[in-house]
Amino acid sequence: MSRILLIEDHDRLARLMCKGLAAAGIAVDVIGRIDAAWTAVQQMSYQALVLDRGLPDGDGLVLLRKLRKAGLGVPCLVLTARDALHDRVEGLEAGADDYLPKPFAMDEMVARVRALLRRPVEFRPLDPSHGDLTLRPDAGILCSGDESVALAPAEMQVMLLFLRKHEAVVRRSALEAAAWGLSEAVTPNALDVALHRIRRKLLAIGSRQRIVNVRGLGYALREDDLAE
Repeated sequence: MSRILLIEDHDRLARLMCKGLAAAGIAVDVIGRIDAAWTAVQQMSYQALVLDRGLPDGDGLVLLRKLRKAGLGVPCLVLTARDALHDRVEGLEAGADDYLPKPFAMDEMVARVRALLRRPVEFRPLDPSHGDLTLRPDAGILCSGDESVALAPAEMQVMLLFLRKHEAVVRRSALEAAAWGLSEAVTPNALDVALHRIRRKLLAIGSRQRIVNVRGLGYALREDDLAE
């Protein structure tokens, strides 16, 4: 299932949009502020953004410009009640891929999001790797040399984040968001269980990589001779 981020502060409209997108097989995280959306995009790999311009903490284009300046090419559909030509031009020049004025038909909004999801996003290796590990998301397996082990969906997302960060420390909240999204309720120890299972699987395939707890900061993927 594709996952997108909807940045919209109007609760009723956001619920209707989520319902329409879910019916099309698209999972949605909803955030109503620019600052929180910026944090979410750092934690999650979204396939697309749907961005309202009129947000409580400013114009949504502020967020879009910040994303593009940071080199994040995730496709973005901008929503707005401003329908003047110069407003549409401003949105496109800020980095929007599409522009939909309010009010709009839900069917059209869903169709436009699906069109965005068909576009190529920023390049990432199909089979990300680090050290002796290679992840094969298409097959749902983690490999080390000739050995491999199956990963559950949440475990797969956790390992994707670790491999993309290489040996950098990843915060617990970022791992939880990657594994279950921002809107799905999870038990307090769900991440601990997932990490325990991944650690056992790393040992089972003979990998030198270990998930270590960096006290007070989060977790990191390190070779065993570097782990403290």
